[in-house]
Amino acid sequence: MIRWTDDGPLRAVTLDRPDRRNAFTPEGLDDLERAVTGADAPVVYLHGAGAAFSAGADLDVVADLDDPAGFAWHGQRVADAIANAEAVVVAGIDGAARGGGVELALACDLRVATPDATFAETGVKLGLFGAWGGTVRLPEIVGTGDAADLALSGRVVDAEEALRMGLVSRVVEDPRAVADELADNDPSALAAIKARLRDDADRGTRLEREAEAFGRLHAEHRDRLRSNRKD
Repeated sequence: MIRWTDDGPLRAVTLDRPDRRNAFTPEGLDDLERAVTGADAPVVYLHGAGAAFSAGADLDVVADLDDPAGFAWHGQRVADAIANAEAVVVAGIDGAARGGGVELALACDLRVATPDATFAETGVKLGLFGAWGGTVRLPEIVGTGDAADLALSGRVVDAEEALRMGLVSRVVEDPRAVADELADNDPSALAAIKARLRDDADRGTRLEREAEAFGRLHAEHRDRLRSNRKD
C-alpha cells in the first residue's frame, strides 16, 4: 500500500491503494511508519494516489476486529511516530480525507490542501469516532468548538473552511511544491525547529531549550553567517 521515492532532501511517500481510497489495514499502518521514520531526508511529503488522500481505516477490517482497542492503539502509535519523526512531515491533501486519514494528517507538521480537498470525521455516522488521536489532536489544532462540530456532526468541510479553522495551513494547486520549498532550507534548522515546536515541557524549559538549540545552530553555521554579512 505504501511506496516512496527519495529525491535529495525530500522523501515522497505515497498512499497507494486507490481502489480502496487508500484505506488502511494494520499492515499498511506499519508500512507507513517505516516509510516515514526510516527517511534520511529532512522533509517527508505524504500524499495519496488517485482521487483521495485517505479514507482512513479499512471498514472491512474494522467490521471484523477482535481487538478494537488494540487497533486504535495501533493507529495512535503510527500517528505518534509521524509526529515524533526527525523529518518534517508535510501532508499534501487532494480529494477526500476521512476519519483516520484526517487523524494521520493531523500528526504531520504541516497540512497543505488543494482546492478539491475535503475533510470529515465520519466515525459518528457508524456509531464510532476517530480514535487514532482524533479527539486529542483535533481540538489541539482547530480548537474545541470546531473539533466538536466536526466530530459530533460528521459533516464534510471543503478546503476553504478547513483553512479558516486551521485544519490546513495553505490551499494551493500543488502541495508538493510547498514540501520542495521546505526541503530547500537548512536540514539542521528544520530538525531543530520541529523539535522546539513539538516540545511539551513547561514554558521555562522550552525557552531554555530554544536558546540552547539556537546556540548550537549558530556555532554550526558561523562561517555562513559571516560570509553573508553585509559590509
